[in-house]
Amino acid sequence: MKCLFINAYHSTDFEVHRNWLAITHSLPLSRWYHENTSEWTLDYPPLFAWFEFGLSQVAQHFDKNMLVVENLNYASPSTVLFQRLSVIFSDMFFFFAVKECCRSVQEHKSSRDLMSHPSFILAVLLLWNFGLLIVDHIHFQYNGFLFGFLLLSVAKHLQSKHLQGALFFAILNLKHIYLYVAPYGIYLLRSYCFTQTNRADASISWRGFSPLRLLTLGSIVTSVCVLSFGPFIALGQLPQVLSRLFPFKRGLCHAFWAPNIWALYNLKHFSCTCSGVKLELLHEVDLPRASMEGLVQKFQHAVLPSISPSVKLVSPVPSILVPTLVTLWWRPCGDPFLGYLLHDTLGSYMFGWHDHGKTNLYSNLPLCILAVESREDAGIFLVLATTGHYSLFPLIFTPAELPIKVLLMLMYVVYSFTALRKLHRGQGPLLSPLESLYLLGLIPVAVLCEVLQAGVFPQGLGQQKMPFLPLLLTSVYCSLGICYSFLRLYVSLLRQQEKPKQ
Repeated sequence: MKCLFINAYHSTDFEVHRNWLAITHSLPLSRWYHENTSEWTLDYPPLFAWFEFGLSQVAQHFDKNMLVVENLNYASPSTVLFQRLSVIFSDMFFFFAVKECCRSVQEHKSSRDLMSHPSFILAVLLLWNFGLLIVDHIHFQYNGFLFGFLLLSVAKHLQSKHLQGALFFAILNLKHIYLYVAPYGIYLLRSYCFTQTNRADASISWRGFSPLRLLTLGSIVTSVCVLSFGPFIALGQLPQVLSRLFPFKRGLCHAFWAPNIWALYNLKHFSCTCSGVKLELLHEVDLPRASMEGLVQKFQHAVLPSISPSVKLVSPVPSILVPTLVTLWWRPCGDPFLGYLLHDTLGSYMFGWHDHGKTNLYSNLPLCILAVESREDAGIFLVLATTGHYSLFPLIFTPAELPIKVLLMLMYVVYSFTALRKLHRGQGPLLSPLESLYLLGLIPVAVLCEVLQAGVFPQGLGQQKMPFLPLLLTSVYCSLGICYSFLRLYVSLLRQQEKPKQ
């Protein structure tokens, strides 16, 4: 099925990765993070650059012209074929990671009916994930390959193979957005380096601390980082690499508002601005256009206080990192490990700087594991996955792909609801009436956005007067569901904390 998407629409990310193939293949190492012929400069960590370098060795046998840095927007049939196949081929690692996750689930539950077996449902939820299908195989990226390392690391820890889990965790510096899961390191330290706990309260026992284990664990993580960044540190280019990885000058929001807390903040700003103009308290000509549309440029809010990078870095600490760090230290075993890992990734997305809507996949995929284990987590998954996946619709805006994305999402949503209801039957409803009503509200929102996108009302609310309105509606409506899922996940974790330790 993925091969059928080879000639489908692809975004500018296709040119981004073609350019990175050309940079890593044609230029010396010292110029990788200085090259700026294209606007799509290399801005992933060095380990991913080495991955692109490896792909380029194969790409030269398809079409050497794609590896010429000056050939901007080059997309010959051979180039398209190679890049599409490279994503499909790298997904094999994701398949292996899913297999390991399913093995972990099989240890907890069993069923005579294969179709209702937790491991089978988990495999379908992961391998046929709607978000991955359209982001990687239509929009074009390598998220499946990257998620493979995250899921494999989680699976190895659930299997108590902590050193293997640490290795795959360290390799996640393929993409710097995985800094979201940095508190993972506390779990590694606590569960592997401390071999004893006080049975009465599960607190740590320093008598059980193993310096040798700490050295082994540190060596694994450090060696991967040295292999990745070492050559650039030797060249004295670490500041240049870091400036590419963390481009705070891009602004708070992406080209369309990611459905997180800043979408609601921008809505409030947008409403105040419009009211100010209508009441003649503000003059529209004096307002930066970006502040009205949530564009990628750096801009100052005209009414509400502007959000700076420093504010963004501080805002999630009290509600996200502190509970995660404390819990992973005091209760490193069992479900809280994965639950708080999800809370951290989702919370970081909620307060993220320049986050894109597709970043919510970093929470959707691991949540599949909990969804087959717990009825309450299954309900959270249905709200978060359905809302988060619909928020990806604006990525694929071409008419030819409209039936594809609608059909794929309907198939995934219908299967998710039916399979999880069957798995957790007899335990109560997965969703409340209000949650069901909210999800049903996605249907009229989708229809309205497609109508507006088509420009049916060009003189009213259509493209000429408010061209960003469909994106605004999508982002704001979906942000309500994702914010709710974040809060519900946090409440669920608090309830687990209150349960007496076994």
